[in-house]
Amino acid sequence: MPKIRTQRTKPPPEGYEDIQDVLEDYEKKMRDAENESHEGKRKVESVWPVMRISHARSRYIYDLYYKRELISRELYDWLIKQGYADANLIAKWKKNGYEKLCCVRCIQTKDMNFQGSTCICRVPKAQLKKGMVIECPHCGCRGCASSD
Repeated sequence: MPKIRTQRTKPPPEGYEDIQDVLEDYEKKMRDAENESHEGKRKVESVWPVMRISHARSRYIYDLYYKRELISRELYDWLIKQGYADANLIAKWKKNGYEKLCCVRCIQTKDMNFQGSTCICRVPKAQLKKGMVIECPHCGCRGCASSD
């Protein structure tokens, strides 16, 4: 969640106005997802929409800076510092094999049932049984292996 801007906060760098509308749309979607009713959902399913929106916003900023090169380094650093994007997730996206990673929690081995393993969504679809539908318990991802 982005920090609240006050009078003591540095003003955004040049170029922020160009992407401000998109970031405000993500903010509205995030607010709606947080206020959505949790009735009838499993406990873990209630945070999945928030995780998806956070992922999409981080991917948007990553694409603007690394892929399309439309924003400056100064603006990119400011967006990371203000909490518009997940810096750890973006750092993983830059490495081979993690280009499609859904969340950092899926590669942490200590949260898993089996010692030293990663999340089920990291398993390539070719290695899963046919017709098997998988969902990550952490974020609801249905597969983020780079080979898919």
